[in-house]
Amino acid sequence: MSWIITILVGALAGWLASLIMKTDAQQGAIANILIGVVGAALAQWLFGNVFHIGGAQVAGSGFNFWSIVWGVVGSVVLIAILKALRILR
Repeated sequence: MSWIITILVGALAGWLASLIMKTDAQQGAIANILIGVVGAALAQWLFGNVFHIGGAQVAGSGFNFWSIVWGVVGSVVLIAILKALRILR
């Protein structure tokens, strides 16, 4: 059941991040899920472990408001990195 929640939160976070970064037209559902899941892990590591921002520890840990917020933040950072590397336009 936790994998289903991870996929749902990843899909929502990836989709919202792709709307913010204006890459939704070139991404499909699978890319949104992957970017959302990887973005949540990136947010948890970068903001939670490196910068010690308390709320970032919940990124990717279930279906709650803060998990989605940090997943979107991490996904936006990931999309920005992918754009800088010219993988996404």
